[in-house]
Amino acid sequence: MAKKSENAIRNVAVSRYGWFVLLLSLVFIVIIYTIFKIKYAEGAEWRKLGASEIVKKDKEVPPARGSIYADDARLLAISEPLYEVYMDFMSQGMVKDTLLKYVTPLSEVLAKRYPDKTAGQYKKIILDGWDLSRKELKEIERVKKIEPGKRVKTRSGRIRIIRRDINYIEMKELYTFPFFNKISSQSGLFTETKTMRNKPFGRIAGRTVGSISSDPKKGGQSGLELKYDTILKGKPGIKTRQRVRGKWIDVILKEPSDGMDIKTTLNVDVQDLTEQALRQKLTETNAESGTAIVMEVATGEIKAIANLDRLKDGRYAEGNPNAFSYMTEPGSTFKTISLMIALEDGVVKPNDKIHVGDGLYDYRGRTVRDHDWRKGRDKGDISVAEGMYTSSNVAISKMILKGYESNPKKYVQHIHDMGLTKKLEWDVPLKGIEGTAIVRFPDDKSRSWYSTTLPWMSFGYETQIPPIYLLMFYNGIANGGKMIKPFLTKAFMKENEVVQQFEAEVVNPSLCSEATLGMVKDILRGVITEGTGKAAASDLFPIAGKTGTALIAKGGGYEGYYVSFCGYFPADNPQYTCFVGLRRPEGVPSGGGMAGTVFKTIAEGIYTRNLVSTPVSAPRDTLHAYAPAVKNGSLEKAKLVLTKLKQPFSANGNGEWIRAKRDTLNGGILFESNIPLKKGTVPNVIGMGARDAIYLLENAGLKVRLIGAGKVRAQSLNAGTTAVRGAAITIELN
Repeated sequence: MAKKSENAIRNVAVSRYGWFVLLLSLVFIVIIYTIFKIKYAEGAEWRKLGASEIVKKDKEVPPARGSIYADDARLLAISEPLYEVYMDFMSQGMVKDTLLKYVTPLSEVLAKRYPDKTAGQYKKIILDGWDLSRKELKEIERVKKIEPGKRVKTRSGRIRIIRRDINYIEMKELYTFPFFNKISSQSGLFTETKTMRNKPFGRIAGRTVGSISSDPKKGGQSGLELKYDTILKGKPGIKTRQRVRGKWIDVILKEPSDGMDIKTTLNVDVQDLTEQALRQKLTETNAESGTAIVMEVATGEIKAIANLDRLKDGRYAEGNPNAFSYMTEPGSTFKTISLMIALEDGVVKPNDKIHVGDGLYDYRGRTVRDHDWRKGRDKGDISVAEGMYTSSNVAISKMILKGYESNPKKYVQHIHDMGLTKKLEWDVPLKGIEGTAIVRFPDDKSRSWYSTTLPWMSFGYETQIPPIYLLMFYNGIANGGKMIKPFLTKAFMKENEVVQQFEAEVVNPSLCSEATLGMVKDILRGVITEGTGKAAASDLFPIAGKTGTALIAKGGGYEGYYVSFCGYFPADNPQYTCFVGLRRPEGVPSGGGMAGTVFKTIAEGIYTRNLVSTPVSAPRDTLHAYAPAVKNGSLEKAKLVLTKLKQPFSANGNGEWIRAKRDTLNGGILFESNIPLKKGTVPNVIGMGARDAIYLLENAGLKVRLIGAGKVRAQSLNAGTTAVRGAAITIELN
């Protein structure tokens, strides 16, 4: 009986074991089936869903845009990183209790540092972000049960915390705040980088340097930024953003290639001087606009180019590229071209006489008028040279008619042969006919040639020569007859190494014979000493040039004047050529009295700053009157300049950096006290020029933003406070 009972128990056990094995086998089969189904039947869909949860779509890694430098390596434009600040409330390590513990102190410190929102507003943004993330997580779970492959759009993974973009120093500080000082998977804090274009010297050469779009992908919008956008912008890389252990990290798939830097020919000090001189005269005459260009004679390098337009509020700011876009009749500055042609062909000599009478000359139904014809004075006969000195339209037109009335094509061909109509590529982007010289031929079907075109063309009408071409021509005279193209871009650079260097293009190796060139030079000096250019004369050095005053064509008539002056200095050893033009100034128009005085200010400013090696024979008192105002700054440099200019000075201090003022008791300059400099603190740069101020501030480890021109009148960080390396400081100049 016992044996039978044991068999029954064994049978039951075997039966149960069999069912258990069968059950496990079925489970195993289901698992295998599910694995195959997930991997092969639904594999693509699940892989896509998984990737969407841990890997974000490939994104571009923006390259660093190249910088733009002045001729001495000072920065004119640089890209600086800025950061957008976000919180990811989906971060797996974020815990509600910890968030609630730190949200109040975090909100308070945020409000103190970024006061555009109150602590209460910051707290609400953070708590609302947390609540939103919980709702969105529930929605994700709900959708997964119904439609496993469907993606739910969420917003709580990218909540912007600080409204404005912050710099690197601020970003590092942010990671020290309560709660934000934890690892990012717990705090949810993350930043996205963008770049901002910063101009350390503010508006200086603003139109020439140009601007870029707020959208980095669109690149440059004007000036050098647009012209060389492909050089500056570089090539983007590629990255993905992956979630690892609850933290989003960037995985670079392809490194970006940063843009190249551009070194320009511009000199910050000369540019500053040129803009100030032009702006002052524009304001004084309430002119519509103006331009001034300074070019180095031997090299063709443009050292300054100012283009100022009057705004609605009466201020003047960089606007149109006036140096290239003044497509207007140049007036009497063109007479030097006519003079060179006539002298070269032997039509006249400087002392040949021409009858001008009362300054009125009727030719084929039109009257040529001199600027002083209303005086009714009979001047009789004057020499060719005197005709240039006094800018006589009658004398110049008769001179050209004498040589070319029967063959006007010969005269115009000379203009073309000089290279004055050659189409040139400039360093700034232009539209249409801007930056080209338009001179018609007698048989030109597109531009009618009239019976009176030749005499009017001879003194600068019925033709269009932009300022840049006139500058190039006068520089050719100063450069021994070799006419070279003015240029702005000196080199492309990569990591401080020159990739490509540029030099001036020779447009015409010889404008005329040496004999003709000598006569033209003598006459241009006479314009300053004897004629309409007297206002441009300097007691420091000789100047040569020509004035221009022209009516502006408008709607078949004329409205307003365009006054100009173009010349070079020192006349006996030319170093710089300069063009100045003012459009529609108020008052009695005068190329010498308006544009010429701007030229003089620029020339004397460059001379006193750069100490051009020209003998100085002017009396001490005269020199003192033209000495530059001495700013606070380097004692050694100030003494050097004043010694060269024979200016008296005395010193109460003898440190490297000093404060300076005029010595009202003894005359000259008084260096009255040293400027204290303490390592690790912000220096006091009030009263300094831009160069010295930037030097000291950058040596202190600060990033400088400059506004205005002249002397420093305010600085955003107080002198004597701790200088945090990499911190930004703004200095405001007069």
